[in-house]
Amino acid sequence: MKKVSIKLPVKPPVKASIGQKAAVVFGLVLGALIMLAPVTVFASAGKPESTTTSNVVKIALIIENTIDDKGWCQAMYDGILEAQKLLPGRIEFSYSEKMLPVDAGSAARQYAAQGYHIIIGHGAQYKNLILEMAEEFPNITFAFGTSAEIGPKNVFTYMPESEETGCLNGIIAGLLTKSNIIGYVGPVDGGDAARYGRGFVLGVQKVNPEAKIMVAHTGSFSDFVKAGEVAHSQIRNGSDILTGASQQAIGALRAVSDDAYRSQYLWWLGQDLAQLNTPEGKAKCIAASSYNYAAVIKGFVEKHDAGIKGGECIPMNFFNGGFVFQYNQNLSGEISPELRAQVDAALAAFRKAPNTINWNGVDYSKL
Repeated sequence: MKKVSIKLPVKPPVKASIGQKAAVVFGLVLGALIMLAPVTVFASAGKPESTTTSNVVKIALIIENTIDDKGWCQAMYDGILEAQKLLPGRIEFSYSEKMLPVDAGSAARQYAAQGYHIIIGHGAQYKNLILEMAEEFPNITFAFGTSAEIGPKNVFTYMPESEETGCLNGIIAGLLTKSNIIGYVGPVDGGDAARYGRGFVLGVQKVNPEAKIMVAHTGSFSDFVKAGEVAHSQIRNGSDILTGASQQAIGALRAVSDDAYRSQYLWWLGQDLAQLNTPEGKAKCIAASSYNYAAVIKGFVEKHDAGIKGGECIPMNFFNGGFVFQYNQNLSGEISPELRAQVDAALAAFRKAPNTINWNGVDYSKL
């Protein structure tokens, strides 16, 4: 960093009172302390684990929601913690939450100045920022997702092939429904949410082609209130099985568990295992799939060790361990042997080979 010398105009000495002198001394001390203190612009930041060994890879995570949102952001946070366990002593981790794209640049620059090796903007909304930062700091690895794009040489992308998780939940929904009306509450029709929603439709149609599927989008990844409103509407229109994508879906899960529907046959299918552990999920979430971001983070570290800074898209699927699936043990009585057999067969096929679902062929307007 270049040293900058600033010359101030010389003023004639001014005789000061004792009180004035004390105020000046206090101001100088306070100013020195402020200059020594690190500047913090993060909405919230944390360091779950830190170490000083020379082979440590410093990873920073920037998210728009929170690390406990029971969805998109928590999945990545949990994945990094899991990667720390899988690679003991190798990963130092910090995060900044509640970062809108317009604010995230300051956090990214601080991480760059502090010597972080990998900076992740977790969300397609950070794409432009990440590409800008990558050009400004060519020796640092940046990453964002979801995206199937191949970025610059120091940018990784990652894409959950979530048509697989959607298909599993669709199979369950198609077999569980009694009303033959099923609801999907999506955020926006893009990225992995688009893949999940269309995979869900294909799963339902595979086992129950007569079922009606209601698809609606809130237009937001984090509008819990709107998701709840959409879910209530779908329930009033006869849906007895619902699912949803991204963190906004928590609002829909809360709607499903509303006291007004306590006596109804009404279930939820989750896109994150954390939903199984919420009070609402324990009562209403039959099963859930989750993104295992530990596989992505391990991949980043391995690429870093090999001197590869980016220029690749890392997929996530059941084939490479990027997804996990789990039933709600509290609701095992709702899972028939036929249902388990159908799900097991689908899981076996996904784990044998990736890219087996033609999700692009689903047209919501024709449902």
